[in-house]
Amino acid sequence: MSPTIPLDVTPEVASALAAGAPVVALESTIVTHGMPHPQNVATAREVEAEVRREGAVPATIAVVDGRIRVGLPDEVLDWLGTATDILKLSRADLPFAIAARRHGSTTVAATMICAHLAGIQVFATGGIGGVHRGVEVTLDISADLDELARTPVAVICAGAKAILDLPRTLEYLETRGVPVVGYGTDEFPAFWSRKSGLPVPMRLDGADALADFIQVKAALGLEGGVLVANPVPHDAEIPAAEIRAHIEAAVAEAVASSVTGKAVTPFLLRRLVELTEGRSLATNIVLVKNNASVAAKLAVALSRGSPAS
Repeated sequence: MSPTIPLDVTPEVASALAAGAPVVALESTIVTHGMPHPQNVATAREVEAEVRREGAVPATIAVVDGRIRVGLPDEVLDWLGTATDILKLSRADLPFAIAARRHGSTTVAATMICAHLAGIQVFATGGIGGVHRGVEVTLDISADLDELARTPVAVICAGAKAILDLPRTLEYLETRGVPVVGYGTDEFPAFWSRKSGLPVPMRLDGADALADFIQVKAALGLEGGVLVANPVPHDAEIPAAEIRAHIEAAVAEAVASSVTGKAVTPFLLRRLVELTEGRSLATNIVLVKNNASVAAKLAVALSRGSPAS
């Protein structure tokens, strides 16, 4: 006998989904592993508020005591902000956390899986994982990329984190057949920076155009999601030439300290906050909120139904 999926959806999110109203999924790793306290909890609440401002319902996702929680009450979000025994969950360890009744925050891949289980089509994050530098030695490729190839959720991000190998990340996405759409841009954004020097395969301007594209893709029976690359606002970006030296220094420290696996990204993000004297964190907060706004607009457009003629 197959076990029942332990999925708890808040009444607000469940009502919105039942009515066909717009809902935006949000990850919880940014709370547990992406930002220091108290900025982590404050940012999570600001991101949820941004989704509401654009007319959609936010659904922050985490695993608590082995149950997938879609939509988090204030007290759970507060607890996550300072909790220490929290697993960082991707596709491989999501079932472990559930079976072992553990707590876990969801990465891009795990959030996509849980959002799809709940019936949510749109997910806002900061930046996706990707192909890590030195992949020819480590074979370190984020599970986010394969998840985008298999799970039908639109992911709004500020590109891939600039600590990664961006050309190889884009090449891998192309190989896996993942549409990468520049939102109002011809160039792939590099998280803290608006430009990476790499062209996006396609460009769309506006939520209605994105919704039409996603609906046509679904009608064609094509599996997987869509990656929407939304540049950080001009006034908040750190130009690529400026942050490059900090990234190189942080990567060198990670190698020297033998930091590997899931610990790499949190280590690099934490060091960049220190090396930029907090500027990278401020930019991160702005870009996450900006992505939430675009995601909510897309969710509203998708809720209207069939693609425009």
